[in-house]
Amino acid sequence: MKKLTYLFVLVAAFVLTACSGSDTYRGDWKVLDPDGRHYDLHFDAKTFSFTPEDGETETHEYTQNSVSIKNSIETYGIKVDDGKNFQITFPIPDDESKGAILDANGKVIYTIGREDYVEYEELYEL
Repeated sequence: MKKLTYLFVLVAAFVLTACSGSDTYRGDWKVLDPDGRHYDLHFDAKTFSFTPEDGETETHEYTQNSVSIKNSIETYGIKVDDGKNFQITFPIPDDESKGAILDANGKVIYTIGREDYVEYEELYEL
């Protein structure tokens, strides 16, 4: 009975923490869209705020619903409170300071950087 209780507590703790955002992408980001517009993005455990250079901040709730690590490339799936799904990926192995946000079809919609705005070519050089 003690083993069953321990297992239940362990599974419950995993489920509760799995829904909140990863430490990998929590914090502040500088965001660049394909048209060259700049944004600020801040991820907390269960919310994020998105601010255009010349606009109002939008805040949304989200849940993390997947994690994938292949060949040292990390990808996190999130579902936003409006029903949209996105992926946050770090395509440079062992570098979590530059990444991209992809739509549900895997298309890059934003590039993100901790220190500077990141051009698409910096992430996906041939």
